[in-house]
Amino acid sequence: MEQSTISPEEIIKTGTVAFKPTKAMIDTNMSYCPGCGHGVAHRLVMEVVEEMGIIEDTIGIAPVGCSVLAYDFMDIDMQQAAHGRAPAVATGIKRVFPNKHVFTYQGDGDLAAIGTSETIHACNRGENIVIIFVNNGIYGMTGGQLAPTTLPNMKTSTSPYGRDVDMTGQPLKITEMVALLPGVAFVTRQAVHKPGLVRKTKKAIKKAFKIAEEKKGLAFIEIVSNCNSGWKMRPDASNIWLEENMLPFYPLGDIKG
Repeated sequence: MEQSTISPEEIIKTGTVAFKPTKAMIDTNMSYCPGCGHGVAHRLVMEVVEEMGIIEDTIGIAPVGCSVLAYDFMDIDMQQAAHGRAPAVATGIKRVFPNKHVFTYQGDGDLAAIGTSETIHACNRGENIVIIFVNNGIYGMTGGQLAPTTLPNMKTSTSPYGRDVDMTGQPLKITEMVALLPGVAFVTRQAVHKPGLVRKTKKAIKKAFKIAEEKKGLAFIEIVSNCNSGWKMRPDASNIWLEENMLPFYPLGDIKG
C-alpha cells in the first residue's frame, strides 16, 4: 500500500481531517502524569462508546486510585465505588438496568489486591459487564507501594531493595486466573505505549463491549501500562523498561474468546 504524502499544510488547506476529539470525552486539562498510559486508555474506551452509538446508555464505574480521575474525562454517566468494589457496584447497576452498557475501569492494586474477591466472583457469575484493568505493577496514586503485580526484584517504595518473592510471593497473574472461570467469555492482555498496540487495544475494547451487549458473559481486558512517576523514570525510559521487563512476564495477546 502506498504511503500517504499529504503534508500538514495540505491537510489544513484542503480541510482533511487528521484527528478529531471524541464527543464522549470532556475538554479539560490533563491531570495524569506526563507519559502515563491512562489518557490513551480513556480515549480508546470513549472512542468505542461513541462509535457504537451508546454514549447515553453507558455507565462507567471507577474506584479509588489513578482510575478515579476518569470522572474528569469521560462524558458519560459515572459512578464511584469504594476501593476494590467496582465489580460489585457494576453488578448491581447492570442488574437494575440490564440494557445499559456497564464497565469498570480499575488499577492493579485495586482489582488484584483490595478487590480480588469482587473481581473473582463477578467473573465467576458471568456478569454481562466489561472490566478494564490497567496494570502498571505498582500502586500509583497512593505512593508507589508494592502491588500484587509487582515483578520479582522490582523496587517500590515498600520494597526499596526489590520484591522478595520468598516473603511476598510471586506476582499475581489475575488475567490468566479469570480466564479459567466459565462465566468469562473474553480475556485479553494489551498495551498502549505504541501506535500499533493502541489499535489492537481499541479492537479488543470494542469486542468486549459487543460481547457484553450480546449477553455472552463477562469480558476482561488487561492493559499493561507504565507508571513513570512510580517507577522513578522519564516517560521514554519507562516505556523501554515496560518492553524489557513487564511484557516478558505479562505477554500480550488474547487468552480466551
